[in-house]
Amino acid sequence: MTDDSAKERILCAAEELFAESGFEATPTSRIAERAGVPKGLVHYYFRRKSDLLAALVDRLPDERIEPAAVVVPGDLAGSLRRLVGELDRRFTGSLGLSHLLWREADTHHVVRDALSERFQQLVRLMRSVIVAATGGRLAGADIDNASGLLARAVTHRHATARHTGDDRPAEFDGELTFVANALSARAVKGKPPASAV
Repeated sequence: MTDDSAKERILCAAEELFAESGFEATPTSRIAERAGVPKGLVHYYFRRKSDLLAALVDRLPDERIEPAAVVVPGDLAGSLRRLVGELDRRFTGSLGLSHLLWREADTHHVVRDALSERFQQLVRLMRSVIVAATGGRLAGADIDNASGLLARAVTHRHATARHTGDDRPAEFDGELTFVANALSARAVKGKPPASAV
């Protein structure tokens, strides 16, 4: 057994057991048993049990998307739909992990901090897409407010997807279109482009 395969098996076992029984109720001995490795190997890779949670956050889908891949210049609503569609597509493969991590974020700062950083990355991504799609003809405060609002909406949809009948994020095309139209109406013609973050 290679080091990588043992570590991966430990992470898979931890994810399954934490989802089934919760973090606190899952001893490392059960993780080792499920992974088919000696208990000492779990502690070799993950000094503290909470280090397993931190490693599981890294297994969430990558939300880094190049704005150029989704932006349609001059079409803010279309650009945001494409961005949200890509985020949703990536998310659907990690529903169980997402549920587990949101649950554990309440009591484990390492998870809460990691999810908070992911949220800030999402805000920056939203901002970049808005700026690119509008040519930067919006006031910085409007861009910042819309970026935060949309990032919160996407995060909320993903955090609550497990409560919908088909385990998919709730649709919010109407809300997205409303925000895009409101921003487009506020665009200042001839204003120099806002700087992207």
